[in-house]
This record gives sequence, C-alpha cells and structure tokens, in this order.
Amino acid sequence: MAKTQENGLRVNESRSLGGTNESLAERESSSFGSDSEINGFANTERQTDRYGFIGGAQQQTGESAQDVPPEVLRQREVKWLDMLNNWDKWMAKRHKKVKLRCQKGIPPSLRGRAWLYLSGGKVKREQNVGKFQELDSQVGDPKWLDVIEKDLHRQFPFHEMFVSRGGHGQQDLYRVLKAYTLYRPEEGYCQAQAPIAAVLLMHMPAEDAFWGLVQICEKYLPGYYSAGLEAIQLDGEILFALLRRVSPVAHKHLKKHKIDPILYMTEWFMCAFSRTLPWASVLRVWDMFFCEGVKIIFRVGLVLLKCMLGSQDKLKAYQGQYETMELLRTVELRYMQEGFLIQEITELPVSERDIEKEHNVQLKCWKETHGDLTCKSPPRMHGAKAIMAAEPPTRQDLQQNPTIIVESPQTETGSTKDKKKENARRGSLKKSTPKDIANPYPIANIPQPLQKDTPLQESNQSLSSTEQDTYL
Repeated sequence: MAKTQENGLRVNESRSLGGTNESLAERESSSFGSDSEINGFANTERQTDRYGFIGGAQQQTGESAQDVPPEVLRQREVKWLDMLNNWDKWMAKRHKKVKLRCQKGIPPSLRGRAWLYLSGGKVKREQNVGKFQELDSQVGDPKWLDVIEKDLHRQFPFHEMFVSRGGHGQQDLYRVLKAYTLYRPEEGYCQAQAPIAAVLLMHMPAEDAFWGLVQICEKYLPGYYSAGLEAIQLDGEILFALLRRVSPVAHKHLKKHKIDPILYMTEWFMCAFSRTLPWASVLRVWDMFFCEGVKIIFRVGLVLLKCMLGSQDKLKAYQGQYETMELLRTVELRYMQEGFLIQEITELPVSERDIEKEHNVQLKCWKETHGDLTCKSPPRMHGAKAIMAAEPPTRQDLQQNPTIIVESPQTETGSTKDKKKENARRGSLKKSTPKDIANPYPIANIPQPLQKDTPLQESNQSLSSTEQDTYL
C-alpha cells in the first residue's frame, strides 16, 4: 500500500504546492545558459549574498550576520584542520573542546567536511564504498520518483544552486532523495527530507549529502520521516512537557487554547529549522545540532516559545487560538537573530537526560492512549560522541582521502603516452616532452602529488597549502 496518503508532510500538499509534469530529462535538455537566465534573472540583475541566495539570505534581517575577523577565522580553520586530521583522538579525549568550537561556529570553508565527520557520515561512506553509485544507477520506484520531481523546485528556489529547473542542484537533489528511497524502501520518501538534503548539498557533493541524510534520518531524528508521524508527535509532547518547566506562562497559554504541539512544531523539527530561521542562524544551529544532537532542536523550539509567549504582557494581543497560531507561524526576527538565539540556546538548561526522561514518560502515556508504536525506530543518538561510541570507526575510516589528485608533471600515465603517440602519427604534435613546452600561465609552487593515506604534517599550515584535496 502506498504511503503517499499516510502522513501529513510526506507528499502531495496540493493546497499550497503545485507540481510539474516535466521529466528531469526534459528539464535538463532545456537547461541552456545560466541558472538565472532560465528563471528570468538577467546576469546584470543577479546578486547573491554570502550564502548563495539571490537578492539576500533567507529572511535576512536588517543587520548582517556577525562577522568574524579574517585573522580569527584563519586561526579557527587551522584548529579545525588539526581536529579533522586527528578526529578519533579529539572525540575521545577533548570532546568538550570540539563542542565549544561548534558553538562558536564552524568555519564556512570546512563546514561540509566537519558535518560529515560529526554525523558519522564519513565513516558510513567508507564502510559502504560504491553503495551510493549502485543506488544512483538504479531506476527507483515510480511512485516516489514522481513525487520527488514535483518537490524539487520548492526547495530554496531563490538559492543559486536550486534556482534552475533541471539544473545541477536539482539533479543532485533528485539523486540523493531517490537513492534514499532505494536504501530504505520501507520508509520511502517524505517531503521534509527534501530541505534537509538541500542544505547538505549546499555544503558537500551528492554522495556525502546522501550519507549525511542517512545519518540524520537514522541516528539524529529516527522515525521522523516514517508513515504516521508518530515520532514527531511524541517529540511534540516532550517539547510541551519541557515547556512547563522552561516557561510556565507559555505552557499555560497553549494548554488553555488547546493548541497541540503538532500544529506549530512539525516543520520546525522535521526540517531542523532550515525553513524557519534566517540563514546565518540555520548554519549555527546545524553546527551545534550535528555535535550535540536533537537537544539543540528542542532548545531552539523552547527559546522561541518562551520569547513569544513567555510573559503576560506579550499575551495581551494574543488572547485566542487563531491569534496565537498566527504568532507562531510568523516568529519575530529579533528572536531568531544569530547572536541572540545562539546565546539563549547555549544557556538553556535542557540536557539529553532531561529529554530521555521525558521521552519515557510520554512513551508510557502514548501506549495507554494509542497502544504500541506502529513504526519501530532505532534508538536516538544524542550527538557525534554517542554515534561514534555506538559504531567505533577505524583509523582508515577517518582518513582524509583526496577528492582531486594532481599528477606529477614528470610522471606520464599510459593514457597520456597513448594520446601523444596518436597525435604524433597525425602530425599535430612535434616530438617533445612536457618540460620542453613553455607554460604560458606559470603557476608558482606547483604542489607535489598527494599521496593516499598521508596525513597533513603540520596543524598550522594555511588553507591554501593543506586544502588542495578538498571541496571548499
């Protein structure tokens, strides 16, 4: 039986979202020119912000995001390079320092790689070499493919990566989501997975984004994207119970007007606030989320509810259910600004233990009223340390293999020699060696070939010298 009708956010929200009958192949065949040209933006008019959003970041506030001085940013990059080169030692012996650095914000140039290490996606990828390529080559279930295609253009349509119908961003998003339906056919596709995958794709290649999505769905938010939305409903009750302690006024108001958590927190939690917060805040929240787990999502929700409904003065204008719901749908920007929100999140005393304790209470209540859960989800892992402890990686799993290999100018591969012989036969190339040919564009300090499994020698090397093998 198809799952497309079973849970609210999974598919076919025809009330507000329109689909398209174009196939991905048809879109690609017409994708000439730049992304902006296809969607009607002239190149002269297209201006993107630092995050790649055309015309400004998602819900950009009047103030720019907190800028980190270049020298401080470079110092942080060096520290993160050292951590990534010795990841197992840092996680085992200095996890508190890793957590503190995630709270400060991961350097943009290393965010994608750091997320992959924190989530365990790097280890998962190394332990399943070729799996993504295998899934990517398969056709997939038509029931999910049609729904995925209709959702592609809805994901951050003003981001330069996804602005083009059938462009490279949408193609990769399609590949990642299709691969997941093949990887977990019993779960299939849920609409809320699309923005999660899109955020990952903004920071890493498709294969890495796939394994990041797998880790979020199976370790961080297990059961969120299964039929029935039982896990998200259960977490809604946990959120409401924690709110009683954090903000009794807000809790009393929501209870008085019988506003169930599922009415306002579903998109918050299932999309990890990626469709709610200004982009600078989204990235900072995700940095902490990958390190510390779902408690960060709970903290963000609690902070927003406390700020909006936490005093009698604030509630004077929101005396009814309708008014309160409108307030929750349009959170004031001042409460979501990066500096204010991150400080509130870090200071809010809600721990993994608090969440697990309340989870057991709410699970007992659920069984009394609804019976056993229909979807049996794996246990939730509270952050990077718990994931690493549950599935200890080998040193080889954590090795940073180069994604771009530069061949030595003195070394000629067999294919190069073959091409030269062919060109010589055609008379298009005189007999000479590469070093006899003058380079019209000399490059200073040509890097030596990167040797596989060779760690970086010094932690204080600059990005320009140590990052030859990575995507930035």
